[in-house]
Amino acid sequence: MKAVQITQPSEMKVIDIDKPTIEDGKILVRIKYVGFCGSDLNTFLGKNPMVKMPIIPGHEVGAVIEEVGNGVPADFKPGMNVTLNPYTSCGNCSSCRNGRVNACQFNETFGVQRDGVMCEYALVPWEKVIPVHHLSARECALIEPMSVGFHAVSRCDVTDNETVMVIGCGMIGMGAIVRASLRGAIVIAVDIDDEKLELAKKCGAAFTINSKTEDVHEAVQRITENMGANVVIEAVGSPATYVMAVNEAAFTGRVVCIGYAKSEVAFQTKFFVQKELDIRGSRNAMPNDFRAVIHYLEQCNCPVESLISAVVKPEEAVDAMKKWVEDPGKVFRILVEF
Repeated sequence: MKAVQITQPSEMKVIDIDKPTIEDGKILVRIKYVGFCGSDLNTFLGKNPMVKMPIIPGHEVGAVIEEVGNGVPADFKPGMNVTLNPYTSCGNCSSCRNGRVNACQFNETFGVQRDGVMCEYALVPWEKVIPVHHLSARECALIEPMSVGFHAVSRCDVTDNETVMVIGCGMIGMGAIVRASLRGAIVIAVDIDDEKLELAKKCGAAFTINSKTEDVHEAVQRITENMGANVVIEAVGSPATYVMAVNEAAFTGRVVCIGYAKSEVAFQTKFFVQKELDIRGSRNAMPNDFRAVIHYLEQCNCPVESLISAVVKPEEAVDAMKKWVEDPGKVFRILVEF
């Protein structure tokens, strides 16, 4: 069967691998769509330290159940549209013992610490298969990245009387904007691209700030009546945006970090103390985050087509990735269709 493989930095090709055969307790799924995410882009650029090449990318999945193994609950049936939970958990580390399996110390995510599912078929434990009854396989490929943004909002316990600032309006940031607005918060979206900011408004942002052309601090102070944002969610992963997050958080505010900065970050640590900030990490997503995204998408309020920048065949994947490298600000999600 066909699979897309990143062989080394800036090189990707279609390879032929064995089609998996059914096993007890597992489900064989036929992959319909797989999204390229930011971690795949960093892998392609040779900037992902968690990846050992060659690797098959892909963990944002829309698939159909092909075959069900023995011992799988009867609810799973061939022909059902599904997405996949792409993370593993050991059950024994501190995170797992605390019930936060999304942050397992020994997690292996598809396409990062292990081969992903950018291929025609995948064999997975039934516990990692999430049935989706009212969405297309194409829409299913958007669930995982949005769930990461939903999880960040859960990490900071957003309520309806708060202002939430989301830095970065990519797919994950857009998920945070959606979830925060669904909780009734006033959302401020920050990005350097006006098209993404316009889309952020469609997803629930009440205010937008172009950090390339506007004074972010001045704008936040004006919007919040000089209070700052109760919650700041960092969804970019750069030193500048990490510093921005701390600077724009209100006194006793919460800062939630999703993005990985690729270099050291210099903070004015006095703000940590003076503001008595809660600074929290947010990693991956929990099953209830997946369910919340599915419920949101089922309401048909999501501008799905605007979130999909391109749909390409496996043979076109390398050209699509190169175009993303050339103009990263213009891409939300590239889907590879099998």
